[in-house]
Parts: sequence; structure tokens; C-alpha cells
Amino acid sequence: MTKLIQPAEWARHKAVWIGFPSHPELWLEDIGPAREEVTAFARAVHADGAGEKVILVTADIEASDAARKMAPFAEVIVEPFGDIWLRDTAPIFVSPHHARDFRFNGWGGKYDLPGDDDIGARLARTRRVEVEECNWVLEGGAIDGDGTGLVVTTEQCLLNPNRNPGFSRPMVAEFLKRDLGFSDVLWLGDGLLNDHTDGHVDNLARFVAPGLLAIPEGSDNDPNWRVYQVAAEKAAAFGAAVVRVPSPGRILHDEEIVPASYMNFYIGNAAVVVPHYGSSNDEAAVAAFAALFPNHQVIGQRADHILTGGGSFHCISQQIPG
Repeated sequence: MTKLIQPAEWARHKAVWIGFPSHPELWLEDIGPAREEVTAFARAVHADGAGEKVILVTADIEASDAARKMAPFAEVIVEPFGDIWLRDTAPIFVSPHHARDFRFNGWGGKYDLPGDDDIGARLARTRRVEVEECNWVLEGGAIDGDGTGLVVTTEQCLLNPNRNPGFSRPMVAEFLKRDLGFSDVLWLGDGLLNDHTDGHVDNLARFVAPGLLAIPEGSDNDPNWRVYQVAAEKAAAFGAAVVRVPSPGRILHDEEIVPASYMNFYIGNAAVVVPHYGSSNDEAAVAAFAALFPNHQVIGQRADHILTGGGSFHCISQQIPG
């Protein structure tokens, strides 16, 4: 029997779910601009039909009407959720016809919003796939796989007692292997400063090819320069190949440092979409990823208003392989 394993993100996609901002009470004055950024991201992924099918997931009729007007190229569905971070709440596929749905506890109890705990199972039913319920807490943004069996994660998140109290490092590794088909786990340490996800790896380090891990290179004013350096050292000691890419540096919102990261890019069939934040390194980041993905169009797009909600393009999307 063929072993089922989460495909690398650069494997072919049949479609992608993208969360569409739906709750004005959460987004406040950012809801309009955030919707525009999400629509621009969805359009880049769709690539006039040369990319993949885009399914915009909305929480109510008002949001679905807005999504249909803004993104006529996309399928729009209504599935009530707390917020748009489908990377963490949607099911994780291990084949085009098999998915895993994990428990979700609001990133360690920080944001307990109605609908987020069961949207994974509901989305799986819309695709009529075989879904297995996994009785432990795991968010999709906490892991990144290279398609060969290697997965990278952080101790800050997966060993945090606010996720699975009493779970040891060997236990978590065994569950990752059992439920998602991985064979090796690369453990990094901490994630970005002020990241409410407790250090999701998709803001810190991402595979860009089998065994090749991209990690930012911090600039002088970067609050995460040491985190990046430690991550690169741990990855190299593990035996992974490491490529360093630019970091946006210190990004502030309302005078607070926010976890802005180019690593929250999305790899589609036709395009790699890299978030921009108005940093002097924005274009350098696009150039770095263009060198790593020569068969894709690499696009930089602003994500400032999405970031006010806590994440970026990778956080709001979950691909469906096929």
C-alpha cells in the first residue's frame, strides 16, 4: 500500500481555499483594504486560468456578495468561520482524495472564535474527500514539508503546553509521522517576535525544494535577526541545505513590532506570491524567490492590511492537491 504523505506545496494543485475577510467587528477600518489585498492575491494565484482554481471561503452572505463582485474569476462559498486563517483551520491533504483534520484551540486559547473549531471537517465535506479526524492540536502553519518525508517545525509552537499539554518531543514527532506520513522532523527553536501563533514556522523557514530550506537574513534593525541565525545554525547542524533570503526588517503597526515576513509566501501552480510591507527589501525578496522558482512567475503584493489581523498570504490559504 502506498504511503500517504503531505505533498510539498510546489506539487500540482487542483484548487486552493482562500479566506475572505468577513467580520467587520474583527477587522474594523482594515476590512475594505484587506479584502482588496486578498482579492489581488487570489487573482495572482488564479493567473487568468493558467494557475489554479480559487475558492474564496466567506463566513456570511454579505461577505460572499462582496467576494463575488470583487473576484468574478473565483468560486465563492459560505462556511461560517471565526476568521480567515485557513492554513491553520482547514484540513491538511495527504493525497488528492485523503485529508487529515486536526483539533484547533484558537492558537493556545488566545482567540476562541465560533466556527474555527469545525470548519476543517466542513470544508473537507465540500470536496467529498476521505477525512480522518486526528485528536490532537495542530495548525497547518506550524509545519512545512518538502515532499520527501522531511518536515520542519518549531519547538516554541509544537512543544508549547497551551497546545497539547504533556506531549513530549518524541510524541509529537511520532504523531507527525503517523498522521501526515513524515519520516524526519527538523526542529527549530523560536519563531518571530510578537507572533501570536507561538512561532509558526511558515513565518520563519520554508522549503523551496527537497531538502533546501529558505531562512531570512536579518538586517541591523531586524528584531528577529538572532532568531534567524539560530534557525539557520540548527538547520545546518541537522544536515539540511540552507539558502538565506532578505528579511523585511523592523515593521511597525501602531508603534508595535509586527511579525512581518516574506516567508509567508504562497507557491501556486503558476505563481509564487510574496507579501510586501513597504520595506526597502521588498523587491530584493522578489528577486531572491525568482531565482529559487525559475519556472514560476514571482509576484510581490502588499499585505499590510492582512497583517493587521495577524498573518499574510500563506496563513489565509490551504491548497488542495490534484
